[in-house]
Amino acid sequence: MERITGSSGNAFNDLRFKPEESTRYTLRAELMSSLRKTIREHEWTQEEAAKVLNIGQSRVSDLTRGKWEKFSLDMLITLAIRAGKQIEIAIV
Repeated sequence: MERITGSSGNAFNDLRFKPEESTRYTLRAELMSSLRKTIREHEWTQEEAAKVLNIGQSRVSDLTRGKWEKFSLDMLITLAIRAGKQIEIAIV
């Protein structure tokens, strides 16, 4: 018999990561998604995105392919700022 469990809305919580790990992974995923969206919206080539983000084209490829393990949270914040995003952190 197959059992289906509903999602909490956060895959990292559902996979039972520790709260601090889940939060870090969620932030990284959201930042990567935002950066990929920005690249698509501006219709930047990887070369253009590399210039704006001040990284190598191979790093842009890693970013657009979702290779999250290659980017620290700190680096993703830096890239988002370089892309013109404003970063806000709320502690509740």
